[in-house]
Amino acid sequence: MLDEKSRRVFSSKALNYFDELTKNMSYTKTAQQLGITQPALTQQIKKIERVVEAPLFYSVGKKIYLTDAGTSLLKATHQMFDIINNVTDQIQQESSEKSGPISIGLLSTAESVVIEDFIVEYNRINPNVIIDLNLLTRTELWDNIQNNRIDLAIMYLPDKSIKGWKSYKSKKIISDNLMLIHNNEKFSKKKSVSYKDATTKPWAAYLRSYYFSDLLRSKFLDAYVDSPRVVARFSSPYQLLKFTQESDDVYTVLPLSFCIAHQSMFKLYQTPLEPAVSSDLSFIYREDKEKIPRIQEFLNGWDEFLDKMSYIDRLKSSR
Repeated sequence: MLDEKSRRVFSSKALNYFDELTKNMSYTKTAQQLGITQPALTQQIKKIERVVEAPLFYSVGKKIYLTDAGTSLLKATHQMFDIINNVTDQIQQESSEKSGPISIGLLSTAESVVIEDFIVEYNRINPNVIIDLNLLTRTELWDNIQNNRIDLAIMYLPDKSIKGWKSYKSKKIISDNLMLIHNNEKFSKKKSVSYKDATTKPWAAYLRSYYFSDLLRSKFLDAYVDSPRVVARFSSPYQLLKFTQESDDVYTVLPLSFCIAHQSMFKLYQTPLEPAVSSDLSFIYREDKEKIPRIQEFLNGWDEFLDKMSYIDRLKSSR
């Protein structure tokens, strides 16, 4: 039996770090995604190795691989996560559809006004259902939904960084296109702007690890076009718009949903890119969540909410 000190090593944080490292097989990338330093990540792994008295990874050149001990621990880790998630779901399934908490994680860069309007309306009908709305990065979203800290994640798909989709479902909210935000009158008269033309000026961009940054890198690479020169990076669409509008000859890209909802803020032109850069804003949840009455009721309420007025019309009415 493990002593108290050894049991503390196997905390949810340490096992989550180990699990994330097995997905990336890179200390540098995993530390960046987790928002910690590489030495801190290495220290956590070494603590586990000291307790199990075996290395969890071995390296060949610059690449790392799981040892047999690492493979065994990974299997056990997933089994423990599943047990905790199943027990939590079982408890929640016994609760009422008209009371109790629903924890929602919303991608921090997504336009939130329609979601917020729905939560206000839903609360009027179901005052005993407590809604927790958390603004999170996509790494935080996936970590929270895997560890059952949120019931629903609202994020963009497809997302190649997400693995292990077998136990999860998605429900599309809206297809969203990225719009080039610019001061070029010639572009404004076109139906769309090519990647090559869009990169003739410097850009303000999302932070490197953000979904739209990864999506654009992939699109430019597929089109054999060099990525734009970036002069500033931000985490918020409001920050991107402010910087671009107050700078000289700087472009950026913003989701169409944000442009529609905040049209009065724009002094610059908005033109779609060609080929289109499109993704689906979606609800993500574990399959068993549908069995929880209040979550099923919440998703049904969302459908009824959009039946009364479409998502796009609600964006327009928020101006």
